[in-house]
Amino acid sequence: MFMIPFNDRLKTMTNERRSWLCVGLDMDPNALETNSIGSLKDHTFKVIDATRDLAVAYKPNFAFFERWGAEGFTWLEETVSYIGDDHIKIADAKRGDIGNTAKHYENSIFHHFGFDSVTLNPYMGKDSIEPFLNNAEKGVFILCRTSNLSAVEFQNELIDGIPLYEKVALWANDLNQNGNVGLVVGATAPDELMRIRALTPNLSLLIPGIGAQGGDLNHCITVGNQSGVALINVSRGICFAGDMSEYEICSAAEDYVNQMREAI
Repeated sequence: MFMIPFNDRLKTMTNERRSWLCVGLDMDPNALETNSIGSLKDHTFKVIDATRDLAVAYKPNFAFFERWGAEGFTWLEETVSYIGDDHIKIADAKRGDIGNTAKHYENSIFHHFGFDSVTLNPYMGKDSIEPFLNNAEKGVFILCRTSNLSAVEFQNELIDGIPLYEKVALWANDLNQNGNVGLVVGATAPDELMRIRALTPNLSLLIPGIGAQGGDLNHCITVGNQSGVALINVSRGICFAGDMSEYEICSAAEDYVNQMREAI
């Protein structure tokens, strides 16, 4: 049976919907001022309902589910099911182990939970990535140049005159034999984003750091989509917009999507 590679599917969806929005589901109980998992579930589903016609992808952050133990994993399963098959589901799990362990992570994320893609940490080398690449329909986003302040401590270090993040980008490009490899590149590193896009014109990009972290949306959407496709991840700016009503959440998402459409 013919399989559509993950990156091709993603590009088709963004072209058809004229949206590059990924909604990050980082359900922080502090933001909602609740310790009720029931209230967190309700808000998760509210966010999905409010943005379903605007988003291309959803990215549940595993930490916000795992902290609740068994109930959290049930909530994660319910969330994946609620999103459905009409959107890309990205597991923000940042897995990064080798061999048999990586295979079990792959089985959990792609087969048990039913995600379409996953974020991965490349520090342990290709042994930690390859188990996720066998099915071209399932994608990976490899951490390359992240949006956090301390990213420069390692990622911008020069090795033989080349920044580490560039080496990761070129290395990931070589792994893209099945058309299902992408990179995580933070909006807070605009110069690095330009360099990475130039080095990897065909890789999909997942760009966090818009909104609360201060990244430039216009720069990211135009540079990121010069060749391949770039998803713009927004979490707090949508999930906790205004009075956190469905109307305010939808309005915030619509504003982001309209800005993207105007920029491209």
